[in-house]
Amino acid sequence: MKTEKQKMLAGEPYQAWDKELYAARIECRKVLQKLNNSIPDTPEWEAATQELIPGCENAHLEPPFRCDYGSNIKLGKNFYANFNCVILDVAEVTIGDNVLLGPNVQILTAGHPLEVKGRVEEGVEFGTPINVGDNVWLGGGVIICPGVTIGENSVIGAGSVVTKDIPANVVAVGNPCKVLKAIDNA
Repeated sequence: MKTEKQKMLAGEPYQAWDKELYAARIECRKVLQKLNNSIPDTPEWEAATQELIPGCENAHLEPPFRCDYGSNIKLGKNFYANFNCVILDVAEVTIGDNVLLGPNVQILTAGHPLEVKGRVEEGVEFGTPINVGDNVWLGGGVIICPGVTIGENSVIGAGSVVTKDIPANVVAVGNPCKVLKAIDNA
C-alpha cells in the first residue's frame, strides 16, 4: 500500500493533510523562514537556499520566496526568482539553466477535484509536473498551471496565465497564454 507521499509524487490523488506531508511542509516553512529573514548574498541566505533546494548552482531567490516542500524543485544553473515567487511543488518542477522569473510569478503543480466531496470534505489533491526549458524568461505575474511545459529560449509576457504547453523560441502572452511570435535566436 502506497503512502500519501508516494501517491503525491506519482501524480495520484492523495490526502493533503496527511501527517507525514504536513510535517514536511512545516520543515520547509522553517527553512523558508531562514531564507526570507536573511539578506541575499550572505552566508545565512546561501545556506538556507542550499538547504531548501540542495545542489542548486548560482540560484538567487529574492525574499520572500514560497514553496510547499522545496525537495520537488530541480533548478538548473543561474536561476533567478524575483520577489514573491510561489512554487507549489507537490509534483516535480524542473527548471533549466539561465531561467529568469519576474516578481509575483506562480508555478502551480497542485490540482483539486471538481467535486465538492473530494475537494472540500475529503481534502484530496493531486499534482502534475511542470517543466521550464533553458533560457526562459517569465515576466512579472505569470502563472503556470499544472502539467505545462515551456520550451527553451521562450519569453512569457507579464500577467500571462499559461494553461497549455508553449513551444521553444517564442514570445507568448495573454490569458490564456498564446504564442505571439517566433524568436530568431540565430
